[in-house]
Amino acid sequence: MTAITKADMAEKLFDELGINKREAKEMVDIFFEEIRECLTEKEQVKLSGFGNFDLREKSQRPGRNPKTGEEIPISARCVVTFRPGQKLKVQVEAYNEE
Repeated sequence: MTAITKADMAEKLFDELGINKREAKEMVDIFFEEIRECLTEKEQVKLSGFGNFDLREKSQRPGRNPKTGEEIPISARCVVTFRPGQKLKVQVEAYNEE
């Protein structure tokens, strides 16, 4: 399995849309910055046909240092979660069946 990078996305925009590489990189950066800003402002991000990025509050809980066995508290925090949309789920399942 391989991973796609922001540079790969910019290259795809360059190839498909014919815009220059600097503009393609800028478009990718703006896209991800907008997602970051929305999540920072505790807004949900919904990408139709792809999925939703949500914030979830996790309460404080006890943890354990695996080396010493010492119990340590894990502080409450907010985490980003991703829930794939139905179209994405169907496409991934179809790919898995091949």
